[in-house]
Parts: sequence; C-alpha cells; structure tokens
Amino acid sequence: MSKMVNTVTGPISADALGKTLMHEHFFFGYPGFYGNSAYPVDKEEVIRVGMEVAATVQAHGVKTIVDATPNEAGRDPELLREISEKTGLNIICSTGYYYEGEGAPAYFKFKQALGSAEDEIYEMFMKEITEGIGNTGIKPGVIKLGSGKDAISDYEKVFFKVAARVQKETGISIITHTQEGTMGPEQAQLLVSEGANPNRILIGHMDGNTDINYHLRTLETGVFVGFDRFGIQGFVGAPMDKDRVGTLIGLIGLGYADQLMMSHDTVNHWLGKAPEWPEELAKLIENWHPGNIFENIVPALLKGGVTEEQIDTILIKNPNRIFGGSEAINDTKAKEEASAR
Repeated sequence: MSKMVNTVTGPISADALGKTLMHEHFFFGYPGFYGNSAYPVDKEEVIRVGMEVAATVQAHGVKTIVDATPNEAGRDPELLREISEKTGLNIICSTGYYYEGEGAPAYFKFKQALGSAEDEIYEMFMKEITEGIGNTGIKPGVIKLGSGKDAISDYEKVFFKVAARVQKETGISIITHTQEGTMGPEQAQLLVSEGANPNRILIGHMDGNTDINYHLRTLETGVFVGFDRFGIQGFVGAPMDKDRVGTLIGLIGLGYADQLMMSHDTVNHWLGKAPEWPEELAKLIENWHPGNIFENIVPALLKGGVTEEQIDTILIKNPNRIFGGSEAINDTKAKEEASAR
C-alpha cells in the first residue's frame, strides 16, 4: 500500500504525486530580509507569481513541487496553500533550518551553548510533522537540511542527527542542500550512520560537482542524488548546464537512473529587495526558470541517448520511491524475491 504524503492542502497518496520537481522555492528570503522595512512582503504578488510558476510547470505535465524553503528563510505554508488551492498543483513544504553560513544560526547556537539545542530541534520537528506548523494545521512533507562548503559544522551536525532520529520515528523524507556540490558523501554517511533510511534521503545540489567518482561515492550509500540546480551557472561555484548534462548522462549510463532526480532550485519571488544581477551574470542565468528542464535539459538528454523511460524514472518514479509509493514497495519486493532465489 502506498504511503501518504503531507502536502499543504492535506495528505495524499505518494502514487498521486506524478511528475515532480523535488527542489524549488516559490518565494525565498535570506535571513534578515524582514529587517528591511522598505520591502515588506507583498502577499498578492507572491500568489500571482506562484500561480504563474504553477501554470508553467503544469503545461509540462508536472503535478507536484517540493518547496525547499527552510523555516528561517521566509517559509509561509498558508501562502503555499493558497497557491495550491488556486492552481491544483500539489505543493509539499519543508521543516528545517538552512546551513550555518547563510542561515540564521544565532538562536540555536545559543541553545547549543546551553546544551538544549538537540532537544528543542527534535521538539520543533516533531510538533510540525505531527501537529502542523504553528496554528495552520499544515504539515511539512520533508525535512530540509544543509551544510556549508567543504565541511559540515558542529551546528549543522545537530540538525542532521536529529533529522535522522525523527525520520526513524515518523518515516518522513529528507532533502538536503550541499554548498557548491561539496560534502555529499559525508552528508549521506552521517545520516545513514545515525539510522536514517537511505531510500528516503535526497542529497541535493550534487550537480554543483561534475566529478563522476564523487557522485558514485554518494550513490553507493543508497541515497538519491539531486541534479537540481539546472539554470544556475557562473556563480556559487556552479558548472554550466551542458557539463551537468554530460555528468548525468554518464551516471545514467552506469545504471544509476533509479537514484537520480532533477529540479532547478529556482527562487521565483525574492523576499526583501530582489537581487540586481550584473549584466554578464544575468545572461548566464537566463534559463534559471521552472521550465528549463523540459525546454532545454530533457531534449539534451534525449539527444545524448537517454530514453524517455529513464527520464520518467527520474521525474516520476524516483519521487514516488522517496515518498514510499508503490514503486518503492515494488523495489522492496523485487529485492526480497532476488535474495530468496
């Protein structure tokens, strides 16, 4: 029986998710955005942009988006619910905190110094997952974690360890942020060593790294790997999309289609004042939009020998698996049957 997944409008069967983008942001603000009173949150504009995003992806057959916005970066489940209700798009929201370097670490670092951070983070995760976020009644469908470039800090490790504990108790899936495509194997190993189920973990932004061996080290832990920053080129250490495509084709050719996912990590509405991109950078990221995968990346993959079936595996079957759908059940049965022979 397929498991149920919490969306912002309520639980649905994992088998109803369909084509899924596993890491996007309808709106996002770096912690501190709320201190600039000249740019208050325009909820009507957020909803308008969100409806445009929904229309764009729905035209390409997408039924579900995972909004990866962490708690301190402007997450607003009620706004996401309104977008979902107006468009019919399934939206799964997150619980979690961003990585130390770009997050809001002061609160929990203070609690860490007092020795109470782990208990409070556990309480926060469990309350949101089992009762809902604040007084909204809206429950997150994933835990969002993150680590910085080339290291997982002591602050970040607390969230990873608590998330593994919470996953064991609730079965919730975990998605992560790797800064500039570093620490993917280490994130996977840490979570698995703490008892998390690798079949319910997506290590994100791995396409920040085009080293096949780096990807193989991560995939060997059994987790999913996200090529989920398509369109981001020329900054935050990101490679060009064509190089990402080449790496992805290589991994598919090596037989790892069942552990790969694709998305964009788009920020569709910036909270606070929107960035003013330098002209050269603006040109490089002109394809950083929710239609890029379908308009540019999938055609490139097909041209490179990837099959339609493999693309469906990445965009439909693997999201089903990470949320415990019938594809995951079938995988388990197949493994059991194979071990019995």
